[in-house]
Amino acid sequence: MEFWDVITRRQSVRSYLDKPVPEDKIKKILEAARLAPSAHNRQPWKFIVVKDPEKRRKMMQACYNQPMIAQAPVLIVGVALNTDWKMPNGITSYPVDLAIAMEHITLAATNEGLGSCWVGAFNQEQVKQIMNVPERCTVVAVMPIGYSNQNRDPAPRKSVEEIVCYESFQE
Repeated sequence: MEFWDVITRRQSVRSYLDKPVPEDKIKKILEAARLAPSAHNRQPWKFIVVKDPEKRRKMMQACYNQPMIAQAPVLIVGVALNTDWKMPNGITSYPVDLAIAMEHITLAATNEGLGSCWVGAFNQEQVKQIMNVPERCTVVAVMPIGYSNQNRDPAPRKSVEEIVCYESFQE
């Protein structure tokens, strides 16, 4: 797929077909995450791939009963390993690092003909328990991945003029 096709076709998919995702597609998606940039190239992350239906059902409960979590044949859970390191600008790096890597996952999934949806609505402690994530780590996102079962137009977006300023901030 061409780059702009990937960008314009990416959607938040909330309904999935009951169709397994081939392992080669999962590997390509994970490779995209591996190649994502991070502050000082620290790569302070782990990605948990979840295919087991019972674990996905438990994860659905931890994600406030969002059906897409159990419905998608694959979940990728993005975990930050180091939540203390700050960039020179004073901002903790892990949410930025994981956001970039998870976006690589969404774009790679789109390129492979798959749908995905960034899920931030989950109970941190429950997900950690289900996924056996150490207390010192933070789960940043849960991403269902699979073949889309929805056929809808892309969500509307603001115009470039509404979101871009030049030379200094303007309301």
